[in-house]
Amino acid sequence: MNETDYPLSAVPQDKRYGLLPMAVILFGFTFFTATMWAGGKLGNAFQFTDLLMVILIGNLLLGIYASLLAVIAYKTGLNSVLMGRFCFGEVGSKLSDFILGFTQIGWYAWGTATIAIVLVKLFAIPEFWQTPLMILFGLAFCVTAMIGFRGMDLLSRIAVPAMLLFILISLYSGFVDVGGISTLIDIEPTQSLTFTSAVTIVIATFISGATQATNWSRFAKSKKVAVLATMGAFFLGNGLMVLTGALGTLIYQEADIVDVMLVQGFFSLAVLMLFLNIWTTQDNTIYNFAVAGCNLLRTEKRQIVTVVGAMIGTVLAVLGMYNFLIPFLILLGTFIPPIGGVIMANFWLGHKGMYPNLHEVSLPAFNWLGLGAYGIASSAAYFSPVAPPVVGVFVAIIAYAVLLAVFKTETHTLLRHE
Repeated sequence: MNETDYPLSAVPQDKRYGLLPMAVILFGFTFFTATMWAGGKLGNAFQFTDLLMVILIGNLLLGIYASLLAVIAYKTGLNSVLMGRFCFGEVGSKLSDFILGFTQIGWYAWGTATIAIVLVKLFAIPEFWQTPLMILFGLAFCVTAMIGFRGMDLLSRIAVPAMLLFILISLYSGFVDVGGISTLIDIEPTQSLTFTSAVTIVIATFISGATQATNWSRFAKSKKVAVLATMGAFFLGNGLMVLTGALGTLIYQEADIVDVMLVQGFFSLAVLMLFLNIWTTQDNTIYNFAVAGCNLLRTEKRQIVTVVGAMIGTVLAVLGMYNFLIPFLILLGTFIPPIGGVIMANFWLGHKGMYPNLHEVSLPAFNWLGLGAYGIASSAAYFSPVAPPVVGVFVAIIAYAVLLAVFKTETHTLLRHE
């Protein structure tokens, strides 16, 4: 049996990793262009001090959410889709597999289209080259994901420090060009956005990734490693991306750091940043899809599923997925967070903080407590006028707790094999 990266089982304790490999992979995942786009939306809507508060609160909530899931992943060795079997049942879990896998394919398509479109623009290549470039990068970016944790670790050890250096160079140049922080503080907003909406945007940009970061946090050697790596990536890493996009918009009217660096005259660094930024997120994204796909199909053939996912993402890129980012973000912020909420409630309330061995229990086809809580929470998030991602998580936890108290059946649905 091929146990490469354990797509259908818990990660053994002797196959776990320390803080450095965990941190670089997760930071590479959160260093993403679309997050800077979200920062750009905030940059024109708030004064500098208020902007910092939005970024701080939004990313703190995101980091806490991801870290709570990371603790469960460390304790169980399972990722979100495997936990989904306990939460939703053997057949019911296919719903979360499909939702999580579909969103990752969407991001993969968006990233594949982005690099092709930007390169055509940067090098003034004829536009018909966009499609061949999408096909090339769509297949190339999945190579490190096919290798698995070790491949992504190696890439991230090189890419993350380089990207961090490029970002700091760009931010320093930006502060010099604008005349310092005092000038930034005096810039008046030109657009209107409520504080709650702004925090929601920050959370929604990476709530899908936070829900599936368990794919790596389950490899953590200790709970401390899981929490530090996850909180660092989603609070500091994602926060830096939002801040970079916001400052780029304030100073240069450009949210993407690649565009900012071009304005600043750093052409070579901009091209390198583009490749590293997209690649380190693309391989994580398609890895997420492969893990969800393996659970959906109950197959250990993660590498094959990875390639198939990359091909589907490439086709979507060619068909124009790039143009649907905004509705896609709304979709993520509504239907992904409740899955994480159900996972947390199921683990801590339904199973008292300890799952039995996944391969030594008989699970029901459908866990109606989990599915019911998810349906209620998704509806609440969809119709919520404020902070749908936050509403989705909290309603999922509350709904699960209420259903569990009423029916009192959760732990009795598990029958150990003798």
